[in-house]
Amino acid sequence: MRDLVEIGMGRTARRTYELDDVDIVPSRRTRSSKEVSTAWQLDAYRFDIPVLAHPTDALVSPAFAVELGRAGGLGVINGEGLWGRHADVDAVIARLVDIAENDPDPSAAIAYLQELHAAPLQADLLAAAVAQVRDSGVTTAVRVSPQNARALTPELVKAGIDLLVVHGTIISAEHVAHGESEPLNLKTFISELDVPVVAGGVSDHRTALHLMRTGAAGVIVGFGSTHGATTTSASLGIGVPMATAIADAAAARRDYLDETGGRYVHVIADGDVETSGDLAKAIACGADAAVLGAPLAIAAEAPGRGWYWPSAAAHPSLPRGAALQVAFDERPSLERVLTGPSDDPYGSLNFVGGLRRAMAKSGYSDLKEFQKVGLSVRA
Repeated sequence: MRDLVEIGMGRTARRTYELDDVDIVPSRRTRSSKEVSTAWQLDAYRFDIPVLAHPTDALVSPAFAVELGRAGGLGVINGEGLWGRHADVDAVIARLVDIAENDPDPSAAIAYLQELHAAPLQADLLAAAVAQVRDSGVTTAVRVSPQNARALTPELVKAGIDLLVVHGTIISAEHVAHGESEPLNLKTFISELDVPVVAGGVSDHRTALHLMRTGAAGVIVGFGSTHGATTTSASLGIGVPMATAIADAAAARRDYLDETGGRYVHVIADGDVETSGDLAKAIACGADAAVLGAPLAIAAEAPGRGWYWPSAAAHPSLPRGAALQVAFDERPSLERVLTGPSDDPYGSLNFVGGLRRAMAKSGYSDLKEFQKVGLSVRA
């Protein structure tokens, strides 16, 4: 039953919860963390760890996608980002970082980022980025926005992608764009593709269920890490309480499973997962995997050189993110960020180890079972 509170005369709002508001409550026998599996499968593709990388140029270069793929996760290239617009992305990111570090105007870095994204997309550059990941043998995934999905997808499929991610701040089963003769109907769009599609983000049961009915293999919940994002605080006033949103989407997954007689759609959390404990709580709330942004950007392999900005930061007229420095000294390897060893007691290193230990302490041996763990809400 929904917990509604009155915020004024005749106006009610639902009481919701962030990941910080909930805790995992072990109630079964413990087990060795070596007996725990963090593997999951999305359509035909198996992953050893439930970690995807946010599709921003600060984080996912083709080389980074390869390294994360070899580590068992999934790196998602931004199909509308710098890798498809500039031949020497390392050089333009170096210039961006120099502006962010030295220009006294705090908006100068975002202005330069907008300038970089004003360059036209070049199909050959994007195809080359896809080929670099595909030729390594890891799963190849590319993100497109709903408004550009119809135009970009044929070239991406031709380039050899394995997964398509249709991703926006907020997404629905039908996207209406100015100047287009007809809206993007995801159900029709997905049915005509030979590659599985992950779509999002969503924030409630109804929208999650609608996206599942389009045939999507996975649904993204949330609009990304709050680290560097301004969607909630300033630009749009839109917020996604992640614990509640994940649980709602998991309920939609159960409803859709019953509705279809057994088709399972994966729920992928994309927001407020900043520590290994957050990752464990996202899975416990019902997610099958989580998207990490700033936590992975501290890795030495990340192209942002210790800086992070969400993909929405480059919007030409309403940027919804800032360029923030997330690593100041020597940057750890991606391996240390994911699997340790860690010397940080606050959960910023060894994400997968933290998840495995939480599962083991609660007595669960795989991710689907761990979704049944008890939870408590802080007073």
